[in-house]
Amino acid sequence: MESIFDFIFHLDTHLGYILENLGVWSYLVFFAIIFAETGLVVTPFLPGDSLVFALGTFAAAGSLHLGWLFVFLCAAAVLGDSANYAVGKYLGALILKRQGAWFLKKEHIDRTHRFYERYGSKTIVLARFVPIVRTFAPFVAGIGEMRYLRFFSYNVVGGVLWISLFLLGGFFFGNIPIVKKNFTMVILAIIIVSILPAVIEVVKEKCRQRQPTD
Repeated sequence: MESIFDFIFHLDTHLGYILENLGVWSYLVFFAIIFAETGLVVTPFLPGDSLVFALGTFAAAGSLHLGWLFVFLCAAAVLGDSANYAVGKYLGALILKRQGAWFLKKEHIDRTHRFYERYGSKTIVLARFVPIVRTFAPFVAGIGEMRYLRFFSYNVVGGVLWISLFLLGGFFFGNIPIVKKNFTMVILAIIIVSILPAVIEVVKEKCRQRQPTD
């Protein structure tokens, strides 16, 4: 886990190393990371927002092709959610029966359910911008037997919006001198802003639980 944190907070260094050693094959590595972060309930800790933003800065510097990067990342985001939906649909009930599974924390499932209760099917789009919930939303949609065509339409819209926002954000703002000089702090700020809605939701839930009932 320590190596994951090191990778996240020193993205510029590690991405440079990957590009230097793998060249064009780096696109497949980035595809795999985004696919796993969105498609596997066992890897919600992988970088998402921060990675896409950082890749945008590398594209602006000419180290990566923006168009190809956009295609690979959008494909990874959409296919990842689709795979996650399939796991929820066909294996979700079996997985949920395994109480205490290390990769399936009850609070993550509960938090995702609250998103669905509040936003309905739009959760598939909105969850793209909330770490953890992003990983569990398609899984819960599969368990809830949301029609796949309906899920897929929201999946594509959410995936393209998410990648566009952070990739173009990194492309246009990542190489501004003050951002480049404080890149680690910018990545940390992106992470904090990303998880803030989930933290607020947890605090609200704790407050509701403490309120006396009549």
